[in-house]
Amino acid sequence: MAGRLNFTLEDYQTAAIKWRKDLLMLPIIGIQDTLQYMTGRPGIRYKENVGTINADAQFAPYKSNRRADVNLTLDHRTLETYFGNVVLDFEPNTAISTLLGTGATKGDGQMTTPTALHVLALIAKGLSSHLNDAIWNGVRNANGDTTQDLFDGFDTITEAEIAAETISVANKNYMKLTEEITAANALDVAKEILYSLDPRLRAQDLNLYCSQDFADKYNEAMLLTHGGINFYNQFNQNCVEGSNGRLHIVPLYNKTDSKFFHVTPKSNMLVGYDQMGDIESVMVKEYAPFVLTYIATMFFGVQFESIDYRTLKVIELADAA
Repeated sequence: MAGRLNFTLEDYQTAAIKWRKDLLMLPIIGIQDTLQYMTGRPGIRYKENVGTINADAQFAPYKSNRRADVNLTLDHRTLETYFGNVVLDFEPNTAISTLLGTGATKGDGQMTTPTALHVLALIAKGLSSHLNDAIWNGVRNANGDTTQDLFDGFDTITEAEIAAETISVANKNYMKLTEEITAANALDVAKEILYSLDPRLRAQDLNLYCSQDFADKYNEAMLLTHGGINFYNQFNQNCVEGSNGRLHIVPLYNKTDSKFFHVTPKSNMLVGYDQMGDIESVMVKEYAPFVLTYIATMFFGVQFESIDYRTLKVIELADAA
């Protein structure tokens, strides 16, 4: 098959069956620029309970008759993955031309001509860009027709928790900035965020999920403030000053228009998918001459494992003037 450029419907169908798991995994691999800062949870179909259990028990000076009731509290949350599908028509010769033109099959793989698998992989990987776009601002709409409608993103979940007052100043897991961020105040803003964290949260290895714009302004502020120190004469400040290297600045392109920053460990940002069962599928059909249809199903969803102030701090940006 590797030497031919014209593939039959059977070639595509065989590739879809043989490489099903790999093709289903490609959209997940394609969002690694975001997922590398989060925690993937494979094997999740529909709903799974997540959360943390706290037991208010403690050691005390020895007494033979010591007994005490233990107050167990469960920070219960549900990671829900939604079942979605894609039905995409593609013209095989155009896809092959794209592969040949980009040299996508050359390099480490030492492949010189595309195969039916390469064509399907090109389509599967292309689905990842839309998953990436929806990670933060997706809004579940069962009647929708885009990835944006498939699941609630982290910002959407955050807004719902704020509305329910489970993320709030009173619960110590929320703060709102009072001024817009500029190159002149970005360093002060970063320190204000750092100093607002509960000591138990601050002691962990944390990510500050933010926009690239904030990261740029933070670097500008560092240069303005520390211009005489050689260490700060380059744009590579990836930790907030004063955090002992624990609060990492993580700028993400899909945070560009977000009105929230999130401070939390990587382990708290759950991205659920299946990849382990037999419900998800990939197939190829032919419904019209010269056109094939790529059909796939998969599960996907996101959730915070905990919104406790010892695990998460949400920072809402100041309203635009």
